[in-house]
Amino acid sequence: MPNKAQFIDLLAERMDGDRKRAAAALDAVIDTVYASVAKGERVVLTGFGIFEKRHRAARKARNPATGASVNVKKTAVPAFKAGTQFKEITSGARKLAKAPAKKAAAKAPAKKAAAKAPAKKAVPAKKAAAKAPAKKAPAKRAPAKKAPAKKAAR
Repeated sequence: MPNKAQFIDLLAERMDGDRKRAAAALDAVIDTVYASVAKGERVVLTGFGIFEKRHRAARKARNPATGASVNVKKTAVPAFKAGTQFKEITSGARKLAKAPAKKAAAKAPAKKAAAKAPAKKAVPAKKAAAKAPAKKAPAKRAPAKKAPAKKAAR
């Protein structure tokens, strides 16, 4: 699961390696969603989902530790509802479109392939070798010891 820094790196790959632009774009989107939802507006990203503010009424709840009844004030909370396309991709019903290749990388091999006929055979071999990572033997570990189960006090 990528965190924000890893997500920025993934965006940067799609934005020609410009990490600063990717970080600024992500921050701008997040800040805009924050501001709009805080005002009570709905942010609808068609296919992706809806961000909105939901109001919770005041209610009585129970403290699980003591069992005492507690009054909970009314509040507003952020909510997200996934869009149809997001649901389909998540469930596997729809395939995710592949990211476009970098412009500079796509142009350079095409020129070399047109100039030399034997280079066509060498290019796929290099790509296949680069994609196949070297397999390492799994490290042997001692089996994990299980801690004795604690009994809950009642």
